[in-house]
Amino acid sequence: MKNNFLSTLFVGIDVSSKTNVCCGLDFSGSKLLNLKASNNQPGANTILESILTCLNSNQLCYVVIALESTSFYSTHIANFLSANPTLLAYNPLVYCLNPKTIANYRKSFVDMDKTDPLDAYIIADFARVGRISCEPWRGSQFLALQRLSRHRHHLIECIAREKGYMVSNIYLKFSELSVLDKEQRPFANLYGVTSAAVLTDFFSLDDIAYAPIDNLVSFVSEKGKNRFSNSLETATLLQKAARDSYRLDKVLYEPLNTSIASSFNVIKAFSEEIKTLDKAIEKTIKGINTTQFQSLTSIPGIGPVFAGGILGEIGSISSFASNDALAKYAGLTWRVNQSGDYSADDTNMTKTGNKYLRYYLIEAANSVKNNIPEYNDFYHKKYTEVTTHNHKRALALTSRKLVRLIFGLLAKNQIYSDTKVADIN
Repeated sequence: MKNNFLSTLFVGIDVSSKTNVCCGLDFSGSKLLNLKASNNQPGANTILESILTCLNSNQLCYVVIALESTSFYSTHIANFLSANPTLLAYNPLVYCLNPKTIANYRKSFVDMDKTDPLDAYIIADFARVGRISCEPWRGSQFLALQRLSRHRHHLIECIAREKGYMVSNIYLKFSELSVLDKEQRPFANLYGVTSAAVLTDFFSLDDIAYAPIDNLVSFVSEKGKNRFSNSLETATLLQKAARDSYRLDKVLYEPLNTSIASSFNVIKAFSEEIKTLDKAIEKTIKGINTTQFQSLTSIPGIGPVFAGGILGEIGSISSFASNDALAKYAGLTWRVNQSGDYSADDTNMTKTGNKYLRYYLIEAANSVKNNIPEYNDFYHKKYTEVTTHNHKRALALTSRKLVRLIFGLLAKNQIYSDTKVADIN
């Protein structure tokens, strides 16, 4: 493509919910196209016709189209232009750019006003000078899988947000339960089934603090389905926590119980929806690319859900020249902080890439390290190298190591083996 810049039309599109503003430049920076159209199918047709007319009238053979990734409003126009059969003759490359990247590039235009036409011009100029480093729009092939995996990520965030919200209510009702050290906690999971039963079935702390210990043991065993190794010890810790907790006026217990029970119901509903999405992801991914699916799921610890989340964001591995490019796309890179002889040990992850891909890669790495000794050893080695942010740092570096494995398997159509990499027949 670099050798064809002189014959290329560079189009920048400023996308909003209602309109798309276009600007077209040639390699010398001359403005060849200036257009505003509705962000709908008729407007997209108008943009397409204008681009084709501009290409023909200026005897240009290629087109690069860049637009900001503006929530979901850029999806339709990007998909339309990348897959249009008439435009395919001009080898179109459509890019959805990170708005942060364009905002930083805009700073080089001193004292320029901020208008939609000028925004489109800046996007077009960004493409013209060859600053685009992301991968082209992949079209609708992986869009269905992407929507499922991203919605699952959304529900995971909803659960995390709900758990964070209900901590205050749990503390008000049962202050010690939420602040005890690990070895003094009656339950490992504050949001588990048994903990939820304790917080919702008992009206007040006195019902726990002064209950016969045998009754508490029976309660814990029943709710925990006899999974506790020592129900008596658990019941004893629970009763002690209840006795050491603050007491509330009786008028507060019923509202708190209602609020806590509501939060648990919300979490349960989200969890059920995630199970439904997991089944849909597995069904969808098998119909898209069986070979890539087999490559990823051959890695111990990566199942259909993680594979779907990763492939939905990567699309075709051929879009990436190296594992470094894939890691950069996911934002799994670190900025160097160096000046003179000083080099900082604490460096920040860029996080400017695809946050969904980064999420699924990190979650997959967390699972892989529990299933592959090599990754487990690598994680613990990185964990012990520093005294702060141990887990986050070690897991992020393990994720970067996993990227190299994933790229190698997908690029060569191979499956994982603990002794050697095998080809997929």
